[in-house]
Amino acid sequence: MPSSEPTGTPGASPQPRAAQRPWWLRLLLWSLGLLAAGAVTVALLVGVALAVAYPNLPDVSNLTDYRPKLPLRVYTEDGVLMGEFGEERRQLTPISEIPKVMKDAVLAVEDARFYQHGGVDYLGVIRAGLANLGKLKSQGASTITMQVARNVYLSAEKTYTRKIYEILLTFKLEHLLTKDQILEIYMNQIYLGNRAYGFAAAAETYFGKPLKDITIAEAAMLAGLPKAPSAYNPIANPARARARQLYIIDRMLENGFITREQAEAAKKEPLHIRTPSDGSRLHAEYVAETARQLIFAQYGEETYTRGFNVYTTVSSRDQRAAYEAVRQGIMDYERRQVYRGPETFIELPSDPRAWDDAIDDALAEHPDNGDVLAAVVLEAQPKKVVAVRANGERIEITGEGLRPAQSGLSDKATPKIRIRPGAVIRVMRTAQNRWEITQLPEVEAAFVSMDPRSGAIRALVGGFDFNKNKFNHVTQAWRQPGSSFKPFIYSAALEKGFTPSTVVNDAPLFFDAGVTGGQPWEPKNYDGKFEGPMPLHTALAKSKNMVSIRVLQAIGPRYAQEWITRFGFDPDKHPPYLTMALGAGSVTPMQMVTAYSVFANGGRRVSPWLVTRITDQRGKVLLQTQPPAPDAAPQAIEPRNAFIMNRLLQEVARSGTAAKAYATLKRPDIAGKTGTTNDSIDTWFAGYQPTLAAVIWMGYDQPRSLGDRETGGGLSLPVWIRYMQTALNGVPVTELEPPEGVVNVGGEWYYAEYAPGSGVSNLGLEDRMPSMPESGDAPRPAAPAAPPAPSEERRRILDLFKD
Repeated sequence: MPSSEPTGTPGASPQPRAAQRPWWLRLLLWSLGLLAAGAVTVALLVGVALAVAYPNLPDVSNLTDYRPKLPLRVYTEDGVLMGEFGEERRQLTPISEIPKVMKDAVLAVEDARFYQHGGVDYLGVIRAGLANLGKLKSQGASTITMQVARNVYLSAEKTYTRKIYEILLTFKLEHLLTKDQILEIYMNQIYLGNRAYGFAAAAETYFGKPLKDITIAEAAMLAGLPKAPSAYNPIANPARARARQLYIIDRMLENGFITREQAEAAKKEPLHIRTPSDGSRLHAEYVAETARQLIFAQYGEETYTRGFNVYTTVSSRDQRAAYEAVRQGIMDYERRQVYRGPETFIELPSDPRAWDDAIDDALAEHPDNGDVLAAVVLEAQPKKVVAVRANGERIEITGEGLRPAQSGLSDKATPKIRIRPGAVIRVMRTAQNRWEITQLPEVEAAFVSMDPRSGAIRALVGGFDFNKNKFNHVTQAWRQPGSSFKPFIYSAALEKGFTPSTVVNDAPLFFDAGVTGGQPWEPKNYDGKFEGPMPLHTALAKSKNMVSIRVLQAIGPRYAQEWITRFGFDPDKHPPYLTMALGAGSVTPMQMVTAYSVFANGGRRVSPWLVTRITDQRGKVLLQTQPPAPDAAPQAIEPRNAFIMNRLLQEVARSGTAAKAYATLKRPDIAGKTGTTNDSIDTWFAGYQPTLAAVIWMGYDQPRSLGDRETGGGLSLPVWIRYMQTALNGVPVTELEPPEGVVNVGGEWYYAEYAPGSGVSNLGLEDRMPSMPESGDAPRPAAPAAPPAPSEERRRILDLFKD
């Protein structure tokens, strides 16, 4: 009978149960044990890390009231942005005002599950890990919350410690803030290239439009910037930016944010990228800088961080018209100058395929200047020049387009001015839409206009180009005004008994050293001609120097020096010599527009002003400036003086040296005076309509002649006319009402006490000087038969005219 005892060696003990398990099971159990121990260890380490790191995390409670550094912004009266000042261009935009299409584009490419995860997207981490292990396109797993934690609080270093802090901060942000608050911070904080922070600033920077008007195609382009603002910059790298945009449109479609039809339409939509040389920008850099200085004087360094919005009196229409008029006037003058040659020369590689880099480097150092564009010459012949611009456009210049640079294409041209392959030149399109070779001008200009009733600045152009020359010629350039100063001498003369019909001799004058106290002086008229006796209104219209000197001699230079202070001029800038009659003192264009406004508004002196209000980033008004009441400004001269001077200056614009103004504008209510200094160093036109006064000056910073044939009427007046064609469009004709104390006799206006028939008409001069009737002049009244004996002052004036 078989035994029931186990077989084996007698006396051996039974084997352990573990030894009976298969080897793979034992391995599995050991692995699970090690994993459990590891998990406990990691948990302990994490706990220790949290205990150590969490207290050291930055306080994120301030993000509940997110206030980033916001730049100073300067606007026109109609809300057009003129300038930004600050390290960061940023427009704080609440999440409720960010359009859905922009949020969808960002979520599609950055964090599609943003509203589902708790800060760390574990599915995204697994997906990115599998993609990276599978050697597919590398993917990141940073959520929007993690990016906020990184961008706001952490450095850019890539270390495990920083990653731990980033995750901890992410949890802290998700606990403290709502999803909308986190997304709002992200969309306002992220850097998007070209100094733009946040998508609202980027929309303005790249498309020149507010964020609320963004399209799907534009939103997709902007959403591609956070990953690499320089690599996907649509200005610097349009091809890569386009590829990124198409990818994001596909992501928006995949996530159900847009339909297939919308995706196809977005891919086909042409984008208009705003470049630095974009002609649609409002060029008001000198205005913006002036406003910046005013705000900085009040708020100091806070000017650049508190997000002030400064609104000015400037009209965007007027500012654009002024800028374009000044640029055109300067470039028209430049066409008449000698060609100074290319700006530099580069060596083009022997292989044309390598030209692009060399051309890009050269043009980066010679950027476009508005509509004056830089180009590198590829081919140069006497009748044709081929060049390439920074955007790769090849242009061909022929015919009249070569005329301004003809000397540079001559066989006799020196190496310095010769146009040859590799030359960096300037080109621009003409009114006839053809290319023309030009050059950056050396001449400068200043233009300023203001409402003579209130002093509100309407337009200001301080020079040809702010980036080239930041010197504001409107407020900082002290120049001789030439004949544009004569009206202030005539105004003083009206108070001494002169009338528009007073006859003064336009005859040669000579002053020896004993009179001048220096060198002998023999003044001349601009045309070198003398026309004999003529009425005062004709002398001003023709800008007769001899008449102005005789008038000043009659009233006395010291009296005139005191009189001009009524218009805001500095007496020490206008020494009491006879040369004052020819504008030998010093003025600024701002002083001139203020002074001419006195004639335009009936004799009141208004102070120029620029800032209407200042608000913070939330729209709260911090400062409000009310325009002065029409009768609040001090009365600088009597209304009747301003009225008669207005009539005299209207004649200048109608039939005198500025007759082109009336011929072009066809308005009887315009008035003004040209000005040209000795040797045509400075040219001016100062003029007005009762609702708008404007002054234009042109000259070189280092004074030198503009050219023998350049005058205020030929050089400066056309700029004023071009501006007024736009600024006065739709403005009704306005004539000043005759004030008390003036009478009209024979079509001419007089002070009542000096009118013909009053007994002291024209100081008794009309019967002593021959009449000089001219076509178009109003009939001159006959002199009284027996004028009474003049006073001692009038007798002294009378004696000056006996010759």
